[in-house]
Order: sequence, then C-alpha cells, then structure tokens
Amino acid sequence: MPRPRKRHNKGIALIVTLTIITLLVTISLELNRQIRAAVTDSAVFRDRVTMKHMLRSGINIAEAILIRDKQDTEVDSIQEDWANQEKIESYLSQLPFDEGDLSINISDELSRIQVNALVVFPEGRAFNEPQQKLWYRFIELMLSQQEESNESFFSEPIEPASIINPVKDWLDSEDDDAITGLSGAEDDYYQDLDPSYSCRNGPIRHINELLRIKNITPELFYSAEEALPGIENYMTVYGMEEASTGFAYPGKININTADAPVIAGILPVGQEFLAPEIVTYREEKESEEYIHELTDPNWYKQVPGCSDLEIESDLITTQSDIFRIECMAELNDMAMAARVIVERKKEGEGGKWICRELSWRFL
Repeated sequence: MPRPRKRHNKGIALIVTLTIITLLVTISLELNRQIRAAVTDSAVFRDRVTMKHMLRSGINIAEAILIRDKQDTEVDSIQEDWANQEKIESYLSQLPFDEGDLSINISDELSRIQVNALVVFPEGRAFNEPQQKLWYRFIELMLSQQEESNESFFSEPIEPASIINPVKDWLDSEDDDAITGLSGAEDDYYQDLDPSYSCRNGPIRHINELLRIKNITPELFYSAEEALPGIENYMTVYGMEEASTGFAYPGKININTADAPVIAGILPVGQEFLAPEIVTYREEKESEEYIHELTDPNWYKQVPGCSDLEIESDLITTQSDIFRIECMAELNDMAMAARVIVERKKEGEGGKWICRELSWRFL
C-alpha cells in the first residue's frame, strides 16, 4: 500500500506543477500584452500631442503670413503669398520638426456667399435684394449642374425660390406668422417634423445648419457626385460687421478670390458663361509673374468680352479680413487636421494687426 500512495502523491505534484507553470505562462503573456498595449498607447498619445503642437505651429505660421500681407497691402487676391502653396511650403520648411509632415491651405472666407446676408440685419425681416438675386442665380446654376450630371437626381424640377424662401424664413426674426411665398417655412413646419425642432429666426451659426432648412437636401448640400461640389463649398456663416445699430452682414464677395460658381452668381443674368474667363484672367502669368492688377474692383471690365459688363457694386469687393486656415499634420501613419477661421483686426486703436480666431475645429 505505501508504494501506490507514493506514486499517487507524485502524480498530484506533477499536476500541481503543470498547473502553476500554465498559470505563470498565462500571467506572463497577459502582462506582456498589457505592457505592449501601454507602450503603444503611450506612443500614440505622444504622437497625438506632437501633432497638436505641429498644428498649432502651422496655424501660427499662417496667421503670421496673413498679418504680413495686411501690412504690405490693403488688397487681397489669389496673387499673394497666402494663396501661393510654394511660398507657404518654404515657410513651413523653417519649422524644426525632425519627423512628420505639415501642410497648410489658406483661403479667403469672403470669397464665399455669406448666408446671413440674405436678410437685412439687424432688423432681420426683409430680403437683402442684391443678395436675393445673387442666391437665385447661384442656386439655379447649382441645380442645373446637378440635374445634368444625374437625370434622376430630382423627382421633379426644383425652383431656386423653393430653396431661397425657406432660408429667408429661417433667418428672419419675429415673423413666425407669415411664410415667404408658397415654399417658405416658419416654426409650425419644423414643429410638425419627427423629430421636431424650432426655426432659428436669426443668423445661422454653423454652415451645417442649412441641412435643417426645408428643401436643402444632403445631395444639394454635399453633392451627389465627388467631382461636383455641393453648396457648402461656396457658402459661409461669417462676414458680420459692427454697425451703428448693432451688427450687419454686408455680404460683399471678394472678386479677386471667389471661385467660378460664385462669380457666376454675381454676374448679370445671361452672362454666367463669363465666370471662367474672369477666373482665367486673374491667374494669367508671364515668366512666373502675374500680369494683371486686381486693385480696382472694376478690373473685370478688362477681361475679353466683359467691357460692357456691369456687376452691382453692393456685391463685390477686393478686400477681406476673414480667412479659413486648413492645416494637416502627419506622423507615424497617423494624421490630424484642423480648420480655423481667423479675422485680421487691429489690437485697439492704432495698435498692431493680429489674427483673432473665430472658430477652431478638428476635422
């Protein structure tokens, strides 16, 4: 009997030993996994912090370029350093980042249609007539382009007024009892939706708010096709100016920087085809130097075929102090991007020029 008991004890000891070894291996593997995960998380956190610093540096560079530009000239155009990617890259090359890449794009925010200028503020009740005409021509152009690119895009033709009137009702204040035209929409319309929400009855705060307005579909806003940009690319909520009565949205578009669809909107009816010619004229070079001056707001009359063209003076300018800075940082197969809207202004009376950040959004 003693011998079998001894063998039995040895078997139990072996099982206990194997169990302990298995537990130790399992614990070691789990600890190794946790350590590797912690190291990876630390590296990711380090890289994210680094990229945030890279973005901040890039934004500062862009703001410095814009301030220097303001000190040199009052006119803003696509012919200046802030719109020249090669010049921007030369500035970025001076930043002391040993690893990673940083890119910046600066665009004039007032090259876009200012949505809040559709209504006369601060009263905020009546149409701004020059802007109403601009909207009509622009929306008509966008609708026609999207219809041509996709015959099934709309189940039935849409009139520009069916877009413009609801936007006006969304913006106008103290007017919930009267819709604009037959296609407008006041608070009652939005309260009947599921889910329901209230009509703004005031200036739009973010461009995506347009998607909450009657008849502005995602297809119209974003575009159904990648090659055909939606209206979001050509509109902005910025452009407010201080006025004696509070605030106003003049809505003037910088003809020196606006894209062709926006320029088509400011041209008289039937003259929209001249927009590409105006854009080409701005960009003409000889020996890498621009050959046309863009200081006079009426320079467009020098464009071939435009000598008799008359653009409403209330619609155009050659100056801007509001810009969009888009910055992207890339590091170790990671990327981080930000969009910042800045306003150039003087710091106090007679002070130095600064860039005040109106909006900062990670993309």
